[in-house]
Amino acid sequence: MQLTRLMLLPILASLSLADCLAENYPQFRGANGDAVSEKPLPVSWSDVDGKQQNIRWKITLEGEGWSQPIVWEDKLIFTAAIPLNSSDREKARPESNNGGYGRDRRDLIRLPYRYQVICLNAPTGGELWRTTVKEGKPPIPRHSTNTYATETPATDGERVYAYFGMNGIHCLDMDGELVWQKELGVYEMRADWGTASSPVLYDDKVFLQIDNQEQSFMVALNKFTGQEEWRIKRDEASQYSSPFIWKNSLRTELIVGGMFFRSHDPATGELLWEIDMNKGRASATPVAIGDRLYIGNEFRNRGGADDGGGRLLSIVPGGSGNITPAGNQTTGKFVEWRMDDSGIQMASPTHCGGKLYFFERRRGVVSCVDAKSGRLEYKKRVNKATAFWASPWTDTNYLFALDATGNTHVIQPGPDFKVVSVNRLDQQAWGTPAISNGRIFLRTVDHLYCIAQ
Repeated sequence: MQLTRLMLLPILASLSLADCLAENYPQFRGANGDAVSEKPLPVSWSDVDGKQQNIRWKITLEGEGWSQPIVWEDKLIFTAAIPLNSSDREKARPESNNGGYGRDRRDLIRLPYRYQVICLNAPTGGELWRTTVKEGKPPIPRHSTNTYATETPATDGERVYAYFGMNGIHCLDMDGELVWQKELGVYEMRADWGTASSPVLYDDKVFLQIDNQEQSFMVALNKFTGQEEWRIKRDEASQYSSPFIWKNSLRTELIVGGMFFRSHDPATGELLWEIDMNKGRASATPVAIGDRLYIGNEFRNRGGADDGGGRLLSIVPGGSGNITPAGNQTTGKFVEWRMDDSGIQMASPTHCGGKLYFFERRRGVVSCVDAKSGRLEYKKRVNKATAFWASPWTDTNYLFALDATGNTHVIQPGPDFKVVSVNRLDQQAWGTPAISNGRIFLRTVDHLYCIAQ
């Protein structure tokens, strides 16, 4: 392992017993994939002009990464891609594009990088270990706003699975020692946007959705050895959503997004059902409320009235084969309701009090939909909000949405739109935060924060 420096800024006050009681957050959007906190979260914080409110600790980060931190007991784990030459780090920095088009960065494939997995003490922010899993030049370009460490790692409490897209997946133990590594190929991505899909764990397998412009596939690896358990070809181009495990009353299903959303048996990869989304791409990861699965996609038609629309559907268990409603029908035996022009884009939805909430990337708009009926409760522009790239989260009392400039908009759940507070960090932020034990672990382009009362 190679240890380098993280700057711990404030001197910490005393820690309560609650800081040591674990609420694990082991993968993208938590154990259930819905970003719902078990405990109340702070509704006010700030770090502006040298004044802080409810900032437990703050560290300065090296390199780049939009990966969400994960939490297991007192360990906070995240990934970073760091240019080896310090003089290259500023020019490789993700650009603060707030919803426009940006540019590709083919020049970055000439820069050598160090790919690291970093573990902190969650209560204090102190560094426990840092492991370099790979060094070398990136095998593909990326978008100017993306990073080479965008995929969120996953853990089962015994091992950490850190996926760096075309730089492979790396398994470490909880002390940072490498257990196994696996390369899964190098493939062209649409418009050189780079990669984003995160791994998901279930039983003894780790699942990876590897969609690209050349040879898309879904693969299940043995989590102990890294050996392939199964692989299936996918008739899809580049997609960016992460696989989702849906545990319903009939069975457990592996849900994978794309032009078709598909359900597979996690044990074998067997196709259970599929549904045609008609158009668009999948960037948002699905969410479930018990026996209802909510899937959505984004549709790009620049300049068109339907730009950013895409469909949102409610799926019930038991489907088999192609469950796409026939003809002009919007519902079917396994499709409870469909909402067109939904606004689903990059941010994955969350739920609270029987309502679904999702946030648009380009226009700073929030939509509230009744989860049971599909009725649109409201669609509102969030005042002074910029683009929403990070996915929202909730503690059932409030809804939280982080915009691209580091402002978190706290919204009162329910059928009436009401903003409770806006919390400023004045730092570019695209990564989804982690929530654990009443704390928010929020990553910006330069810092990682622990926000707590």
